[in-house]
Amino acid sequence: MAAGGGGGGGGGGGLFAGFRALGRYSGHVPHVLRYHGRHREFYVTTAVGRSVHTYNVKKLGIVAVSNALLQDITCLAADRMLIFASYGDVFHAVARNKEVVHTYKGHKARIHLLQPFGDHVISVDVANVLIVWDIQSEEEYLQVVFDKATFAVSAILHPSTYLNKILLGSEQGGLQLWNIRSNKLLYSFPGWGLGVTTLAQAPAVDVVAVGLVSGHIIVHNIKFDETLMKFQQDWGPITAISFRTDGHPVMAAGSPVGHIALWDLEEKKLISQMRNAHSTAIAGMSFVPGEPLLITNGADNAIRVWIFDGPGGTGRVLRSRMGHSAPPTKIRYHGQNGEQILSAGQDGTLQSFSTVHERFNKSLGRGSINKKKSKKKGLQHDTMALPPITAFASEVAHQSDWDGIVACHQGYITCTTWNYQKTSMGIHKLRPEEFSKNKPVDIYATAVDITSCGNFAVIGMSTGRVDVYNMQSGLHRGCYGKERAHEGSIRGLAVDGLNQLTITAGSEGLIKFWKFKTKDLVHSTDLSSSPSGILLHRDSGILGIAFDDFSISVFDIETRKIVRKFSGHHGRINDMTFSPDGRWLITSSMDCTIKTWDLPSGCLIDCFLLDSAAVSLTMSPTGDFLATAHVDDLGIYLWSNRSLYSLVSLRPLPADYEPSMVILPGTCPLEDVDVAEGEETCDEMIEYDSPEQLGEQLVTLSSLPESRWKNLLNLDIIKKKNKPREPPKVPTSAPFFIPTVPGLIPRYAAPEQENDAQSKVVNIGVLAQKSDFYIHLEEALSTNKYAVPLNVLKDLGPSNIEIELRSLAPEGGGSVEVMLSFLRMIGMMLNKKYNFELAQAYLALYLKLHLKIVSSEPSLLEEVSRLSTQLEETWIHLRTLFNQSLCVLTYMKSALL
Repeated sequence: MAAGGGGGGGGGGGLFAGFRALGRYSGHVPHVLRYHGRHREFYVTTAVGRSVHTYNVKKLGIVAVSNALLQDITCLAADRMLIFASYGDVFHAVARNKEVVHTYKGHKARIHLLQPFGDHVISVDVANVLIVWDIQSEEEYLQVVFDKATFAVSAILHPSTYLNKILLGSEQGGLQLWNIRSNKLLYSFPGWGLGVTTLAQAPAVDVVAVGLVSGHIIVHNIKFDETLMKFQQDWGPITAISFRTDGHPVMAAGSPVGHIALWDLEEKKLISQMRNAHSTAIAGMSFVPGEPLLITNGADNAIRVWIFDGPGGTGRVLRSRMGHSAPPTKIRYHGQNGEQILSAGQDGTLQSFSTVHERFNKSLGRGSINKKKSKKKGLQHDTMALPPITAFASEVAHQSDWDGIVACHQGYITCTTWNYQKTSMGIHKLRPEEFSKNKPVDIYATAVDITSCGNFAVIGMSTGRVDVYNMQSGLHRGCYGKERAHEGSIRGLAVDGLNQLTITAGSEGLIKFWKFKTKDLVHSTDLSSSPSGILLHRDSGILGIAFDDFSISVFDIETRKIVRKFSGHHGRINDMTFSPDGRWLITSSMDCTIKTWDLPSGCLIDCFLLDSAAVSLTMSPTGDFLATAHVDDLGIYLWSNRSLYSLVSLRPLPADYEPSMVILPGTCPLEDVDVAEGEETCDEMIEYDSPEQLGEQLVTLSSLPESRWKNLLNLDIIKKKNKPREPPKVPTSAPFFIPTVPGLIPRYAAPEQENDAQSKVVNIGVLAQKSDFYIHLEEALSTNKYAVPLNVLKDLGPSNIEIELRSLAPEGGGSVEVMLSFLRMIGMMLNKKYNFELAQAYLALYLKLHLKIVSSEPSLLEEVSRLSTQLEETWIHLRTLFNQSLCVLTYMKSALL
């Protein structure tokens, strides 16, 4: 696995960019356990493809993913600060779980052992050369060459408290203790005549456990060269050894078949066996210091943490991270939120991977004929296990009431149901009644589909038979055709979204349409070639058909006609998927390409090449990710749809387009790198800038909002409506002694009247200053260029436009010449046929404000009559076009087609 690149290179615009990988946790390289002093936490590091993954032991959550190396990692070691990872004859030091900080080159053969040693690191290659390196300077400190015939180094250990010393084990069985500083062989242990596979330090000083190819474990005191105890396992060579350090004298030993034996060192006997801890060899095994926790990993893509808290001394799984142990064969998104991907693998399991977080992953288990019997027998001798799933269909409707997944198995007649909510195999085994007792060898299920309501499963057989079953009861609900639906085997089937039609494809080259309920044949279409598979987009009624001659056809189930044909793949088409809106059909082939076809235009719009063919692919229901599974690869890879968040050219690719090779993405999400970088000259990625007017003969509107011109004639009404009411006057406070008029008869004095008779009307013409618009209009009289005053007017709001037009009149500080200039500007707009609605609105307001002046001035009157003729010509032409369009539209709505 490597860090990914963009989509289909510069030519294809890069529709998909590598995002991240799902479902990869461990490989065949033993893990390394590390302690972080500041965090006070243990971390486990594993090699996954070309990257190093770091998980915390507390939750087994992924903490960091290193940058990808050039090749797959074959050996791993770590000290307090750095992780050492090797491939071929080179190894690197990785700091902060992320970036490579040192590279060590000097070996001539593949490195197979690494041992950190204080400020140094020791590496051993298969040519039997041991090199001691200075970590910081990357220089060789010492090189020792061993004779392969007498001492082929197979294991390395730094015994506790042994300063500057290492213990080496050999394929011949002997051990050697070396002082690295003085480059001296201190002692040779004769060994036991059998090859050493692993060395482990016991909790006691001077004591070392030696694992042999025969399955023997020797607990040896290297100070006195004495064997303290000897154990034997019958499962082949010892692959890993670890000791408990929490007060229990227990040693665990791993085997190539996946079993773990637990030995009591005090009583020198076997306590218990942990059978099938992994389905492959135990690659690495380590007890967490001071805790009853054992961490194991294997090539079955699993990390498990076992806790020893029960009676009998055996461990139980506390937490685990596991993916497929064999490559996935079929992947499909489950549900409509685009957060879960169902995956069926060659290991016989059905698993669900979350695109959000690993804690939401589920394993639905392995298919079994009889679950109770297979549990008793165990995995190793499980004759009840079903073959791998070849095809499955799932539906979320009613999945909480009964099983929502149906699957068919390789070369097997019985189809199984699965329950997503219970994360287990379902209760029904779906097969025709006549085969309930005897199982034919050459008849098997080839295709399945489940209705959108989740009530029925439709199953196609290799004999051409198609049956319908009820998902709730598992009962047979009929079959299509008298005996069989097709002469050849069923290559694909689909049910439409409303349970009206069932579509079946046979290897004889026919596609048949059946009534879902009555099982009657409605229509049959003869295809040009034998179909290899079909896929229905239920929302749009579009059927994708892949053929054995590597071509693809798109079929419309409404008109029952082939509407598109695509060719371009040079290998068998493995899988197809539609985009959620049904516009794109994405196909994968054995020619290692993934192609995206645009259905409306009928063109190839994206293509990229991978180093391994995609066996299955599926598009998220939300359209954000494309997920792929590949040949001989355990991971599921997510590709982000770049058209959702960046500018992507969807132009057709040329017929001779050569796709660029793209690397599969890594586990860590990638930031998208814009494909257009470094391609400034590529005209395909330049954003299209629309001109102001497409053609001079076309009537063009402005791009201004309606609020700028629509209400110009009604501004006085709007101002009246918006005018605030007069605020209430505060009554003048009455005096304490009410004044009286002097005289014989006492009378109160009348309040004094305020005298506000002064006029506030100001003659604007006297004070007005010429505005920018007015000045530009004056200049245009001589230059005849009206674009500048028009742009000034377009930038103004409705109120400012009215003020500007009012000020054109002589009483507003203007002149008849400027009024004439304004009319010529409107004439220019009508001539060029752009800003059409603005010309109408401005002219209407102008006439409303200055109608009296226009009627009294001959020059203005002449210009207005000329404008009237222009307006009439343009409007008659427009009205004719509008009427034609309305007529056609009315006919289309009312006519019975």
